[in-house]
Amino acid sequence: MSSSFDPSDLHTELFIDGVWQKAASGATFPVENPATHGIIAHVADGGPEEARAAIEAAARAQGAWGKSTPRERADILRRAFELVIASTDRLAAIMTAEMGKPLAEAKGEVAYGAEMLRWFSEEAVRIGGDHATSTDGNTRIMITKEPVGPCVLVTPWNFPLAMGARKIAPAVAAGCTMVFKPAELTPLTSLALVQIFREAGLPDGVLNVVTTSRASAVVETWTSSGIARKISFTGSTQVGKILLRQAADNVMRSSMELGGNAPFIVLADADIEKAVDGAMKAKMRNMGEACTAANRFFVHRSVIEEFGGKFAKKISELRVGNGALEGTEVGPLIEHKGLDKVESLVADAVSKGARILTGGTRPEGPGYFYTPTVLTDVSIDSELMNTEIFGPVAAITPFDSEDEVLRLANDTEWGLVGYVFTENMDKALRFSAELEVGMVGLNTGLVSNPAAPFGGVKQSGLGREGGKIGIEEFLEYKYTAIAV
Repeated sequence: MSSSFDPSDLHTELFIDGVWQKAASGATFPVENPATHGIIAHVADGGPEEARAAIEAAARAQGAWGKSTPRERADILRRAFELVIASTDRLAAIMTAEMGKPLAEAKGEVAYGAEMLRWFSEEAVRIGGDHATSTDGNTRIMITKEPVGPCVLVTPWNFPLAMGARKIAPAVAAGCTMVFKPAELTPLTSLALVQIFREAGLPDGVLNVVTTSRASAVVETWTSSGIARKISFTGSTQVGKILLRQAADNVMRSSMELGGNAPFIVLADADIEKAVDGAMKAKMRNMGEACTAANRFFVHRSVIEEFGGKFAKKISELRVGNGALEGTEVGPLIEHKGLDKVESLVADAVSKGARILTGGTRPEGPGYFYTPTVLTDVSIDSELMNTEIFGPVAAITPFDSEDEVLRLANDTEWGLVGYVFTENMDKALRFSAELEVGMVGLNTGLVSNPAAPFGGVKQSGLGREGGKIGIEEFLEYKYTAIAV
């Protein structure tokens, strides 16, 4: 199967109650290829009217879907997994065209998203409960789990297939219906995933999708409806706080995977080659446009020159270009605003004493490209030490003691992930315990795994996705007292 992008077979409509349909107004919005600035599709632009129809369809479908058997839900997810794997080339080509990541990375995301479907197909048949006797012996305690009900799912643009799969799969496994708003910048991959669920046999009304350029109007229609019982959001902390306020009005269950400011710590005894390899994965995945991306590199002063030199050399050798072209390793950023932000952050750091080891330029020509960059001697006062960079820029700062670097690493409102490189197990365990994050990568730059709980602490979010507890976010506990 070819990996070339073919716009002729794309779904660009809304999907409500099992029917692909245009917006009532006929309005559409464009989808741009960030490598070329070309418009690759126009997608239906839904609003509150379509949002209301979608949540009402989810409400009608919830009763029957909630009573479906675990095996039925598992089989649908398994078929969806197989269809995603079979469609790898097509899905990767769509993803590369609308958000820029190199085809090899896009295929890796397809594989990761597919594994989410397979994982939750297996969890669907393992929803358990509990049984006990009361302390006075007069009551049997029976605990069962039920689907929470219609769910609002809102996904970001940076991993359009993986984030959709990571939210839809546990909801399907638990027996919840859904209304789904993909990111405006990357709706095409999400719509292709929805079509796969349709082909896999998901009943009408269980998954309803509204693409829109008016995200707040659509999502607020859902959160204020009184129908939705849960919201699952991945995106910025700022937007997450708004959605939490909205969810509070109807006391909705909330899962929030928000911003990050990940520390990457290289201790004096670290294996430098291993640390550089980990840094490449933690920083350069998805052009640095990831909430898990290493943001602040804290390197012990005794090894900072060696680490910085080897890391900069690796970074400088990366091939930048259109992700659809063979051999490309770094694609464009998603939009002009992101490019301007990265350029501004680098300029600020340099003005405060940082040195550029490689990169630091904005290539001419079409596309939102920024040369992969390594800065060293970055001041703690630099804006990029306190801002989620979301770009291919690594900021290195020296430290002298373990206590100092732990203080620096934890001095942030975010707490999603931290990376630590050391050959000493005692130090590794200490840092794992004392870092204020939801996930730790010890001697690895990659933490995402379908079998592991993904999520953060502090202002990086609430709840967990993936792992054995991922399905619990979509289940309610019911206690029945049985007299004996």
